[in-house]
Amino acid sequence: MENESLEVVKKDNFVKRLYDWVLSWADSPYGPLALFLLAFAEASFFPVPPDVLQMALALGEPRKSFKFAFISTIGSTLGGLLGYYIGFALMSTWGMRLLAFYGAIEKFDYLKELYSHYGATFLAIAGFTPIPYKVFTIASGAFKVNLIMFIVVSILSRAGRFFLVAVFFYFWGEKAKGFIEKYFNILSILFIILLLGGFYLIKVFL
Repeated sequence: MENESLEVVKKDNFVKRLYDWVLSWADSPYGPLALFLLAFAEASFFPVPPDVLQMALALGEPRKSFKFAFISTIGSTLGGLLGYYIGFALMSTWGMRLLAFYGAIEKFDYLKELYSHYGATFLAIAGFTPIPYKVFTIASGAFKVNLIMFIVVSILSRAGRFFLVAVFFYFWGEKAKGFIEKYFNILSILFIILLLGGFYLIKVFL
């Protein structure tokens, strides 16, 4: 039990360091490129979602909020295809390792059951919520979900999530800028809690 708790703490610290590293790209001229690569990686293997960098970029340039949302959507959709391929062709190796990292190995059969009952609806929910999306892109490939349906649902669910963020920052970014900058550290902690909560949902409730 003590060893398990230690592993959880180590993983939490690892995610926190990755989160800080991702956030550092907001002050770089390569921020949009980093956002694309982050969105791509997060949909297939990386733990930190692109929302954190998208919001930081949109906070600095609210008028480009929809551009950042578009970048996140395209990157995430393409990354989802990589996740699909991992599940489709590399499930016994990389697929199982990634699912083990996110605590989803024991839930794999249950995920299959959910897919058989809810199909695209379940994938859409995963694409819109804090639940780690890569678990579902990998599972989609492993379960041989129709590829066209997978792409369409990925685009719609990911766009819905990222453009919702864009709407807020485009219309209220300037007004909210002072508040966000003042309480940025607290908001960052809350976001990490939300991120880790997504991992917890995968491990415990699914």
